[in-house]
Amino acid sequence: MFQISPLAFVHPNAKIGDNVTINAFAYIDDNVEIGEGCVIGPHVSIRSGARIGKNNRFYDGCVISAAPQDFRWKGEDSFVEIGDNNCIREHVIINRSIHAGKSTKIGNNSFIMAQSHIGHDSIVGDYVVIGNAAKIAGACKIGNYTILSSNALVHENCDIAEWVLIKGGCRVNNNVPPFTIMAHNPIEYYGVNAYILRKGKKSEATIDDIAKCYRHIYQSQTSPFNALKRIETDVDPSTERDEILKFIKKHDYRLAALPPEVTAE
Repeated sequence: MFQISPLAFVHPNAKIGDNVTINAFAYIDDNVEIGEGCVIGPHVSIRSGARIGKNNRFYDGCVISAAPQDFRWKGEDSFVEIGDNNCIREHVIINRSIHAGKSTKIGNNSFIMAQSHIGHDSIVGDYVVIGNAAKIAGACKIGNYTILSSNALVHENCDIAEWVLIKGGCRVNNNVPPFTIMAHNPIEYYGVNAYILRKGKKSEATIDDIAKCYRHIYQSQTSPFNALKRIETDVDPSTERDEILKFIKKHDYRLAALPPEVTAE
């Protein structure tokens, strides 16, 4: 029902689903659950607290449910939860939560490229692409359909919304609202993520309205509070407009890439 190399170590208490392949020199710890159809590559280490869904592929040398790199963690039992159909490439490290009974979470259908790192208590959505050597600190959120290009850095407690593109080498130091492109270091607003939005079947009228929202936020030299008032007056209600407003209000108008002369209020 599964294929385990005689050169791999699998703890007798680990729960292994049907049709799982575990290659040579892999290490499967106690208190691990691996769903059916997963492929565990050579030298992969899946540590205590991993809860892995179906049809995931782990490439050489990645470490899943590694102990948190945080002084606040004192050995509490915690987890990494991974959904289905994810591709996790070479030498990726995903840390478990620092809080007892809590989890770092990866959704479904995401592609996590080589040498990237996902810190404790972070949440990665569905259909996310994380580029080579991207680094996500603790307690971050990465929304569905978002792309972090190679060598992007995301600071602790930052929330990146859905349908966002973070360009290579960009340093994210605050919350990134939906449908945007961010670039450079220091981070700058680079426009609307129109190409990916079209792939997602968003209409040209919708994309134009999103662009109008962000002209008020990033290009009108006013505060986010005043920008939202202008958006409510100037842009017709829509799911996308309302999602932008909701995200900004939820995060108390704290946004990445605001011009230095603009304050939150």
